[in-house]
Amino acid sequence: MTVLVTGATGRLGRVLTPTLAGYGHPTRAMSRTPKGGDGVDRIRADLATGEGLAAALDGVETVVHLASAPYQRGYTRQVDVDGTRRLVDTAGPAGVRHLVYVSIVGIDRVPWSYYRVKLDAEAIVAAGPVPWTILRVTQFHDLIDEALTRLARFPVLPVDPKIVGQPVDVHDVAAHLVRRISAPATRTIEEYGGPEVLGLADVARAWLAARGVRRPLLRLPVPGRFGRELRAGALTTDRGDRGRITWSDYLAGRSAGPG
Repeated sequence: MTVLVTGATGRLGRVLTPTLAGYGHPTRAMSRTPKGGDGVDRIRADLATGEGLAAALDGVETVVHLASAPYQRGYTRQVDVDGTRRLVDTAGPAGVRHLVYVSIVGIDRVPWSYYRVKLDAEAIVAAGPVPWTILRVTQFHDLIDEALTRLARFPVLPVDPKIVGQPVDVHDVAAHLVRRISAPATRTIEEYGGPEVLGLADVARAWLAARGVRRPLLRLPVPGRFGRELRAGALTTDRGDRGRITWSDYLAGRSAGPG
């Protein structure tokens, strides 16, 4: 089948597009600034304006919708909500048979503005004419790595030790998506998490040791409902399949491919 990946130059898209091509799927990588090779057809289109969208969808059977613009005032909703609506409205007449939207575990529980945007986008996908599957995933290893790198600029590393997460590797998610697009649309919300649930303090200690950084941990509970939901496991899931690459594997560089 011909697969279109939106947000193909993003964190997951950079791994998914060559993985799809490697499994023999004709793959069309859509972004505002196409780059790269890997046997993938690179196409320019912009969800925020709709420019190039009809051409990108021409002849496509399956769409994996990854495009997002988090934490960009005004532009986030333009891409994530309005752009998703443009995608859905164009994909129906184009004859797309399955739209897989990748979302985030916990967006229905954690009171965060970006998560509300993702919920609105999910609702648009679910109300659209194209058969769909929504896949919520837990936090990516490299996203946590980047966050800890920023925090380590301070003389202490602030953590709420009771927060728990379930880090997942982008290569595991990419491999799962390859399997998922080969199955029919379910019109349901599915979830996919990492192989283990970890406390934030353990995540931070493992990161410090692996990166050779010396910082004392400062216990700093996150206030309000936001913190309560994180401590209650809102970012974890016991539903669906799990990845195999652990946080320790990632830190040791053992996540070079999906297996």
